[in-house]
Amino acid sequence: MQRTANPRVTASLALRVGQSADASPVADAIGTAWSDMEAALAPVLGRRGVVALYKRSLHLNVTAYPWLALVPEGTDEALAIDLMPLRSMLARQSGADAAEVGAALIHTFIELLTSLMGASLSERLLDSVWASPPNGGPSAQDNAP
Repeated sequence: MQRTANPRVTASLALRVGQSADASPVADAIGTAWSDMEAALAPVLGRRGVVALYKRSLHLNVTAYPWLALVPEGTDEALAIDLMPLRSMLARQSGADAAEVGAALIHTFIELLTSLMGASLSERLLDSVWASPPNGGPSAQDNAP
């Protein structure tokens, strides 16, 4: 699967991360993006569907970032993405590396979603995630009916 960056997602992630060069705020911003995506997609895909795409995203990025193999994926019965291991691993990287890996995982996830549902529906489902104001604005979960 060829990975291409979505400019809107890239810009939103950059706003979420801000000017921080430290990995910890980057890891938190990436984790928040994942939580927002999960909240936006779970009503349509189901929690297990979102978890399955997350796991596949990790797996597809292991070649480029071997340390991702150390991130526990949880059990097959998981009903939510366990973001603590990913956040912890991202926080141990440099800020730039954490941002790169976090963005790569999210872009892979979106490509997988798009391959399943089509670009238009995928964009509509995730619109609230990338349109929401970073740093304290309402998340997709806050906007859910």
